Amino acid sequence: MGDTAKRSDLFMVGENEMAEIAKKKKKVKPMIVTIIILAVIVFGILWLFTPFGFWAVRAQGEYQIKVTVNGREMTATMENNTSSWAFHRMLEHGAKTVSMRDYGGMEKVGMLWKGLPANNAQITTQPGDIILFMGSSLVVYYNQNSWNFTQMGHINDVTQAELKEILGTGSVTMTFELTE
Repeated sequence: MGDTAKRSDLFMVGENEMAEIAKKKKKVKPMIVTIIILAVIVFGILWLFTPFGFWAVRAQGEYQIKVTVNGREMTATMENNTSSWAFHRMLEHGAKTVSMRDYGGMEKVGMLWKGLPANNAQITTQPGDIILFMGSSLVVYYNQNSWNFTQMGHINDVTQAELKEILGTGSVTMTFELTE
């Protein structure tokens, strides 16, 4: 009889342990789901706001884009660097319109919808330069400025006076698209 009591005590301990394990499993499942959801959110934020999606971009030579401002179409020659080619990849999905505000009496600045890889170097901009600033701002210069920027391209065949007239004062909307 002593052996039977010991066996049932062991059996009871096993049932109690099983109940504890079941309780822990119920707590772990929501934690796993929460971790997965957080990982998806973090990945989504990285994808949208950083150059995360452009790691495999390679420079493939200069190319042309069309820039439209206030009904005026201009062409720009884009640089042969990974920043410019990441921008090209964005434009492959269609034209992109950027709201740009005047800054410092020398440039129009607009936020991009996705961060691009930077290739910063100390440069002096010229009127018509298209610059990437801080990886997520697109800038079109109509005056000179010296700073650590990423040169993206240059608007072709337009003088400083013509560019100032086209861009006007205050905010503008610019559309960027690939040429055929």
